[in-house]
Amino acid sequence: MGWTQDGLAERLDVSRQTIISLEKGKYNPSLLLAFKIATLFACRIEEIFMYEEE
Repeated sequence: MGWTQDGLAERLDVSRQTIISLEKGKYNPSLLLAFKIATLFACRIEEIFMYEEE
C-alpha cells in the first residue's frame, strides 16, 4: 500500500508502537483492531493473523 508505520497507525487509530509490536509478533490485537486491519486491507482476519496455541 505504500503506507508508513505512522500512516497505518493513523488509519487504525493506534500508536506507531502498536504497529511495530504487531509486525514483530509481540502484540496480539483486540478483536476490534483485527477487524479494522482486515477491513482496511480488504481481506479476512484469517488471512492476516494465524492462531497458534501456546
